[in-house]
Amino acid sequence: MIRVLPLLLLAGCAFLAPKVPKESPPLLDLEEPLELYEEPADEPERIGLPKGSFTGVYVTESARNLEDLGSEPEGVLIDRVVENSPGQFAALEKGDLIVEANGEPVQYASEWRKLELETEPGTRIELIYDRAGAEREATLVAVERVYPADRRKAERFREEDRVGVVVRTATEVEARNAGLGPGAGAVVVGLARTSPWRRAGLLYGDLIVDAGGQAIAHPNLLLKAVRDAPAKGRIKLKLVRGGETLEIDAPVSRRAQEQQITQIPLLYYFERDRDQTSFWVFLGIYKRVKTAAATDTRVLWFFKFRSGDSDRLEEVKE
Repeated sequence: MIRVLPLLLLAGCAFLAPKVPKESPPLLDLEEPLELYEEPADEPERIGLPKGSFTGVYVTESARNLEDLGSEPEGVLIDRVVENSPGQFAALEKGDLIVEANGEPVQYASEWRKLELETEPGTRIELIYDRAGAEREATLVAVERVYPADRRKAERFREEDRVGVVVRTATEVEARNAGLGPGAGAVVVGLARTSPWRRAGLLYGDLIVDAGGQAIAHPNLLLKAVRDAPAKGRIKLKLVRGGETLEIDAPVSRRAQEQQITQIPLLYYFERDRDQTSFWVFLGIYKRVKTAAATDTRVLWFFKFRSGDSDRLEEVKE
């Protein structure tokens, strides 16, 4: 029993040890201007845009497209099929996964909407889709759209590990003015004060349309480009600002490591935090605490030495 007691004490200490965080803390200096929380009031302009063709097929991104940045998107999920529409005549159903249209992959909802806008009424669209794991083919014939498509609410996406940026999906007016499908692109609505993209010249309201040669059909593609960039690497961004297309060579950073603790019980202790470094050996027989402004040293617990900044500047001789 006596031999087991130390093991129980050690197990208890391990149980009481603090948990190691699994996620980085939020960026302290991330700025999101309040006026950028609202979408632009461009509904009258949106209603006046050319309406394009109508298929009666409403799609959304599949969960895998949005959650797994490490794999290729598998297609777009049919969310609704309008009754007596070309989509219903083609026997499409809610839950079908459209994989390909006219020989081209369809991975994001913005690509489907762009196809509708660019297809002339009366044109056949050849589809490959997945239903319950079985691949099928269908042909639908687009018709003229009478009413504007529904407005899609903008979504916000945060990147806080490498560049410190918040983006939202572009409105239909913003996207179409930039030559994108509705829902594509990434509008900058937040930046960290220390963001390398801020120093590279990125501004609030910039619409990013391409990152590293990849067209931004959805903000997730921008997040993937940031994540896949090498440490201390760079990404070529193409963006639209005030109707003008610009290119920026944007650097990528990483989270600073601010805290480090090394401890050998009774013999050695070292801690480095954001603004302070502490160090002692052998029960504190020698201890030193250092900040950017001062240094405090103690020897044999009694002898104390301190140096630090004054409340004035040194005089500069002419």
